[in-house]
Amino acid sequence: MPNKVTTAIFPIAGLGTRFLPATKSVPKEMLTIVDKPLIQYAMDEARDAGITDFVFVTAHGKSALEDYFDVNRSLEQQLRKDGKSDLLATLKDTNVGSGHLVSIRQHQPLGLGHAVWCGRRIVGDRPFAVILPDDLILGEKPCLSQMVEVFEEYGGNVIATMEVSPERTSSYGILDVVETIGDVLRPTGIVEKPALGTAPSNHAVIGRYILTPAIMHHLNAKKPGAGGEIQLTDAIAQEMTENPGSVLGYRFQGKRYDCGSKAGLIQATVAIALSRPDLRDEFRAFLDVDMAPVPARAVAAAAE
Repeated sequence: MPNKVTTAIFPIAGLGTRFLPATKSVPKEMLTIVDKPLIQYAMDEARDAGITDFVFVTAHGKSALEDYFDVNRSLEQQLRKDGKSDLLATLKDTNVGSGHLVSIRQHQPLGLGHAVWCGRRIVGDRPFAVILPDDLILGEKPCLSQMVEVFEEYGGNVIATMEVSPERTSSYGILDVVETIGDVLRPTGIVEKPALGTAPSNHAVIGRYILTPAIMHHLNAKKPGAGGEIQLTDAIAQEMTENPGSVLGYRFQGKRYDCGSKAGLIQATVAIALSRPDLRDEFRAFLDVDMAPVPARAVAAAAE
C-alpha cells in the first residue's frame, strides 16, 4: 500500500500578465469566480482529497495569498457582534491551521519543474500532489480525490489528462499511450508541446499530479527543456524511461476550465453562477433577456 498523500504543492509564482492591469497589485490566484478566489477552489479540492499540508511556491508581491488563509480576528469579531453567523461560517474554509501552510519563494521564473523542486525539503521522501490553480475542474467528485483513489490502487505517479483536438496538442504536454484500462492510461513517454502533426496522441496533461520522490530526484539536475525552462514533464518522462510502468495517466471525470485565460475565467464564472441556487434564476434571466449589444465605443474603452 503506497504512502498516504497529505501534502500538496501549489506553484503560484507567476506574474499573471494576461490579466493586467488587474494583476498589477492583486495576485492572479486571487481573481474571483463569483465570490471565491481561484486559490480557494484549489485549496478546497485539496482538502476534499485528504491534503492537510500546503506548500505555496510564490514570488514577490504574493503575500495576499498567505494573508487570505490567515485568521482575521477583527473581521470575525465584527461579524459576531453584528450577528452575521452565516458570513462567519463562510470564513471557516479560508482559515488554515497553524503550521499547515508553508510559503516558499521562487526567486527566478525558471519553469514549473523548478517551482515544484523548490518544495523538495518540505515533501521529503513522501508522495505529494501538485495543483495548478489556473485549472479549475468541476465535477461530482473533485479531480484530486479521483486521482487519490487511482494512486491508492496502483501506486506510482498519477497525472490528470483530458482528450484535446489535434490542433490543440501543441499547447500541452502529450502522453504516448500504449494501453488503456477504463480511465487509467499506461504511457511510455510524454512530449512537452509537440509541433503540430507530431503529437503521439491527443491525451493532454493538465494541472493535477500525484508524484513520488523520484520526480524530485530527476528535477535535482535542473536541466532546461522546452522554452529554456526546467520542465516538470521532462522529469516525468525520465521516470518513465528509468522505471517503466511507474507513471499513469488518468482521464478525470469533470469539466476543466482554463482560468489562466480571460475567456476561461469568464466561462468558469458563468458555469458556477448557473449552478448556484442563489444566483442561477436571476443570472439565467439576464443571459436570456438582458444581453443587449454593448456600444462599440464602450467596448473599445474597456479594452484600453
